[in-house]
Amino acid sequence: MKTVLVLGGTGEARELARRAVERYRVVSSLAGRVSAPRLPEGEVRVGGFGGAAGLAAWLRAERVAAVVDATHPFADRITANAVAATAEVGVPLLVLRRPGWVERPGDRWTWVGSIAEAAAHVGTRRAFVTTGRQGLAAFAAGVARTVDPPGPTPLTVVLDRGPYTVAGELALLREHRVEVLVTKDSGGDMTAAKLTAARLLGLPVVLVRRPPAPDAPTVATVEEALAWLGSRC
Repeated sequence: MKTVLVLGGTGEARELARRAVERYRVVSSLAGRVSAPRLPEGEVRVGGFGGAAGLAAWLRAERVAAVVDATHPFADRITANAVAATAEVGVPLLVLRRPGWVERPGDRWTWVGSIAEAAAHVGTRRAFVTTGRQGLAAFAAGVARTVDPPGPTPLTVVLDRGPYTVAGELALLREHRVEVLVTKDSGGDMTAAKLTAARLLGLPVVLVRRPPAPDAPTVATVEEALAWLGSRC
């Protein structure tokens, strides 16, 4: 079997590994930022490679036939390393990215370029912050939801992992008297219920834009990624 490296951590990465493992030797690489990640089928590697140079060395040593970057849309450093390493070694690279969210009638969205900019826009309003563990200290009041405990923050912390329901999100927003939702444009269905809940309550939403798209072939679905692998391996 040819070796395929899946840079993972997302639901799409796990689904790709599940469907590809019968045809390829699939090695899924997880960054190790979550203490108890959901593990995909096939081989799993946890932790960084040591930048682009380390990844290039690993690709050579393992004789990798193709790389699929199915990381989170905001994992831009990992993606940049993948672009550089595969170009150096001459290994085909595909980026698998779920589409971003689309504003609907009734939404009150404001787009910003960073978490710091989001915090400045929110000011002293009570926020529901779902941007991960980084940058929470910049917010003045409200609640943050993370998978693992964050560092010091003035926010109330809720530890939870999706998928979430609209009913659950409505209850959380009401319980914590949230005035504004802050999130990244992660896309997908697993965490989209908060956007629906905000729309139903008439709450404003501050969204952090995605990093610039990488200079690499990109698809939006696992089906497309499997077809690409079939043409390369």
